[in-house]
Amino acid sequence: MRPLLFFALLIIISFQSCTENTGSWENGQISAGKREDFHKLNTQAFNYLKANDLISLKDLLSKELIDNTYTEKLVGQISNHLSEDNYSLFDEYYVVNKYKDLDTIPAKGTGINKYSLIYPGTMREMYIAFFMPKAGKSKYLIAITYAKYDYGWKISALDAGPYTINGKTAPELYKLAQEEYNKSYLIDALNNMALSYSCVRPTDIWIYPQEAELHDFYVKLINDANDKYKFPFIINEVPTKPKIIRVFNEAITEGSFPEIYYQSAIKLKDTTAIKKENALIQKVIGKIMPGIDRDKKYVLYSVFNKMPNGSSSVDHFDITQQLLSN
Repeated sequence: MRPLLFFALLIIISFQSCTENTGSWENGQISAGKREDFHKLNTQAFNYLKANDLISLKDLLSKELIDNTYTEKLVGQISNHLSEDNYSLFDEYYVVNKYKDLDTIPAKGTGINKYSLIYPGTMREMYIAFFMPKAGKSKYLIAITYAKYDYGWKISALDAGPYTINGKTAPELYKLAQEEYNKSYLIDALNNMALSYSCVRPTDIWIYPQEAELHDFYVKLINDANDKYKFPFIINEVPTKPKIIRVFNEAITEGSFPEIYYQSAIKLKDTTAIKKENALIQKVIGKIMPGIDRDKKYVLYSVFNKMPNGSSSVDHFDITQQLLSN
């Protein structure tokens, strides 16, 4: 009985042999006829997605996606991205899967941004397409995965996530953070690792080879920063002794920049005094947190009288430091 049970298990987790050999073909390796058919599907899908037309899009969706209650929200999110930017095809793959539960397209090339795909082999034949905005420094990647069901080629998965922030991918931000750490720019390194971590998986199936070491380095920087800076951190170099509460990344139209929350004893209504105090902070912030005022366009500040608690709105005064060096 044991050999028979083992054989049955193999049938469950692997596909039966077919006329086409298993493998993956990317971009120009895909046969012209198949590629043309897939591109027609993409055009149709994009028209419906951009219009947020879920009713029409259902003609292209698998039964599982139609039944998934999250699909409507995801289509709305993708529609917003398509309305904001002009997207074009970035990479595409036609695959004949060997395994049903989990299959892999290994990383190719030698560049820092090479990636693998680890995905559920929903059906034996699948097509995966990634789309990217043509412009902008912070780009969202859109992924559409199709599978060949017994009722035709249908979209089996949709996904979207950040691919670049401030013009850099997760591996590029990781490399920058390492360089900053070697210069003793701890907070800058930590901020860039936070950005790296937020775009390390542009889609669920996208895997960078550096992902594990990237995670370990991020944890190390968090621990180092916690050891060096005990918040609230008093700025003794400024006579009014403001207290830094938090330092993090803040996304604005031009990118993500360091945001410094600090508590001041000066009343927020006295904007002249608040600005004078902040001017003194700007003069010393690079000594307190080396690198934070270098190689970037802005440092953002929010001044509080009361400690923000996260559960209710607290009055604050915002100041932007524009740096001479971009």
